[in-house]
Amino acid sequence: MGFSQGLLAALVADAAPIDRRGNAFGFFSLVSGIVLLSASVLAGVLWDQIGAAATFYTGASFAALGVVGLLLQLRSTPSTTTPD
Repeated sequence: MGFSQGLLAALVADAAPIDRRGNAFGFFSLVSGIVLLSASVLAGVLWDQIGAAATFYTGASFAALGVVGLLLQLRSTPSTTTPD
């Protein structure tokens, strides 16, 4: 989170209108907290019910899905460079 939190806060600041920036940061923090709580609960249930390995395999699966999603997004995004 140390690497990404500052970047995400900069994205929120750039995307939000100046008069709504406080609301944008509050909403960002709310959504981040809900997602982190959900992930922690899921990890705890997996660890308790199945074992430590299941927790790590699930985390690796979510990371792999994220990489696949990023690659698909990069493939579908048109290039901004102009041909020579």
